[in-house]
Amino acid sequence: MSKVLVIGCGGVASVAIRKCCQVSEVFSELCIASRTKSKCDELAADLEGKTETKITTAQVDADDVDQVIALIKEYQPDLVMNIALPYQDLTIMDACLATKTHYIDTANYEPEDTAKFEYKWQWAYREKFKEAGITALLGSGFDPGVTGVFSAYALKHEFDEINYIDILDCNGGDHGYPFATNFNPEINIREVSAKGSYWEDGHWVEIPAMSIKREYDFDQVGRKDMYLLHHEEIESLADRLPRLDGCVNNAGIMKLVLTPFLTTEIIERIQKINLIAPMMLTRNLIKKKKMKNPSSIVFTASAGGVFRVSAGNGIYATTKCGIDAFMRTTALELGGKGIRCNSVNPGMVETNLIRSGQLSGEQLEKDKKNYPLGRYGQPSDIAYAIVYLLSDASSWMTGTALKIDGGMTLA
Repeated sequence: MSKVLVIGCGGVASVAIRKCCQVSEVFSELCIASRTKSKCDELAADLEGKTETKITTAQVDADDVDQVIALIKEYQPDLVMNIALPYQDLTIMDACLATKTHYIDTANYEPEDTAKFEYKWQWAYREKFKEAGITALLGSGFDPGVTGVFSAYALKHEFDEINYIDILDCNGGDHGYPFATNFNPEINIREVSAKGSYWEDGHWVEIPAMSIKREYDFDQVGRKDMYLLHHEEIESLADRLPRLDGCVNNAGIMKLVLTPFLTTEIIERIQKINLIAPMMLTRNLIKKKKMKNPSSIVFTASAGGVFRVSAGNGIYATTKCGIDAFMRTTALELGGKGIRCNSVNPGMVETNLIRSGQLSGEQLEKDKKNYPLGRYGQPSDIAYAIVYLLSDASSWMTGTALKIDGGMTLA
């Protein structure tokens, strides 16, 4: 059950309001507000007796933040649904911030005096909404909206990789007019007269308006001319289908236990963190197609186990040998997808792990003498190596166990 303030009562808004009224168990109360209240009253009268949703109406100038704030405070909605003109998005978002009310719209903001629409103005509100503890759901129509959902679903469930998305948008019918009359004519004119654009190789390519034309045979509509336009869902898809450039599996714990004193509990605890967790994280990243092509996965193994063993370190060394073997296996499996897998294998590093009391200060000082460089590593020594493996500088490296041990394993 919810109470929603709908701002706007034009063609798109009237369709959205009718759809809301079809699910009265969700939208139990609606207040329809517009600059022209008579339009709201007319729609409310038409819906009377056809829905269980309780409908009221109000007059508001959505260009005036104070008026919108006053209406929100009076009506006390759970959500503001903005289906007004895109010029008014920011004033309505400001009002929602001031009243800590959730927000949803169907099209992104564009300045009234400039035929340019993009998400940057609204995305700038992200932290403000987060701090206020409220949600702003942008572009929740069909195009954008459903197109983004379809694209995200396809990437997650249907394809290993998507290199090209082309959205073909056509009204499901033809009344013979040169423009689609279910949208604001001014917005239509601005869209077709603005520069077209497409996203390629990580950047925008702009083209003159209507300079790229294709013909397509649309189902139930027939063959129609299509023109490449700039449209906001492309901007959102390029930015919001998140995939990673790199991942570092760095979790690890250690416990010195001589073999006769090993227990199932100790073995399972160390295995879960050192071996099972990075294996499952990698599995999920690949299964959910979260790694880019190209990208890099780095595992933190250890010189202790892969290159050298010591008494009491059996289970830790075993997990680190395991993670190194897993790294080589994934490197073989994922190379064709452009995903590189490598590991860093540090010697002793000055962290809380070695200062946990398992080794005395005297033992640590004695052990340092095994290092030709005369010291243990610093966290930054390992971090620099990981950055290298994540970077393009190592673009021809995969399946490599990079030893960083101050020369300890030379002896």
